[in-house]
Amino acid sequence: MFSKDISFIIPVYNRPQEINELLISFNNLLGSKDFEIVIIEDGSDLHCKDIANLFQDKLNISYFFKDNSGPGDSRNYGMRIAKGNYFIILDSDCILPKDYMLSLMSNLKNNYYDCFGGVDDSHESFSYFQKAVSFSMTSFITTGHIRGGNKSKNFQPRSFNMGISKEAFDKSGGFGKIHPGEDPDLSIRLNKQGFNTGLYTSVKVFHKRRISVSSFFKQVYKFGVARSILNKWHEKTRKIAYWFPFFFTILFLTSIVLYFFKLDNILLSIFLAYFTLIFLLSSIKNNPIVGLLSILTTIIQFFGYGYGFFKSYLMLKLCRDKEIERIFPNMFFN
Repeated sequence: MFSKDISFIIPVYNRPQEINELLISFNNLLGSKDFEIVIIEDGSDLHCKDIANLFQDKLNISYFFKDNSGPGDSRNYGMRIAKGNYFIILDSDCILPKDYMLSLMSNLKNNYYDCFGGVDDSHESFSYFQKAVSFSMTSFITTGHIRGGNKSKNFQPRSFNMGISKEAFDKSGGFGKIHPGEDPDLSIRLNKQGFNTGLYTSVKVFHKRRISVSSFFKQVYKFGVARSILNKWHEKTRKIAYWFPFFFTILFLTSIVLYFFKLDNILLSIFLAYFTLIFLLSSIKNNPIVGLLSILTTIIQFFGYGYGFFKSYLMLKLCRDKEIERIFPNMFFN
């Protein structure tokens, strides 16, 4: 496989500045740049076509505008019209390190997967809160690795940095209508069809999540809701690990109540030790301010995911006879 066989698929919605930053990073990549970049404007009011045109003489870019139908359908749209034999799916809020293509091609040559997931990290230019969110979303001591599978088998890639072969896309039909959750749903279906999925730890992007405290809670809440739906659809993928954020939430609240009534302080001490570890690891990676914020973002992540997971679990149990799309209409695009 050569770089000319690669098509990058990038849906975007009202974020032209992100596309500008991403294309700058494309232009700075080491190695050949004969790959294809397919940008799909998903019904945006703020278009990025003019920005894409600024890079036409440097990069092979195709720009398409379509009605808004969500990121999953937009990725499918891009893969149907792309010319490559292997698709790399990126979120618009990503920045590529200079060695991205070199690492990608090396992995595809030496450890091929029909569908792979890459990793994400924070960039030095990110805000303190963005770095804290990145730590909580990626650290091995948080929920960062509750994704099913492992490095060698049945890993469930995420679509901010994901690759899929044309053959796997054609046979699977691509992403479904659920969002979020469309990416693990696709990888699970691919595994059922006999395709292999895995993780490339060296294929990294800088993921610039543009979120606030409230929007971060809503995001991880939906992640929890999606996981219960996926467990319903794909029962063999259920894992006790998916319950950890809920158990964390209950035990943490219990520890506060016990301490308040002076009944026990051991449980709260355990949580304080855990939060201290988060602070230290994040401070070493970033700085003490980000370390403190990482405690907050980790609590938000556990509470939001745990609440969404348990609430949706109960709703699925109580509404057995209803279609899932009717129970959770906000989780699906028409």
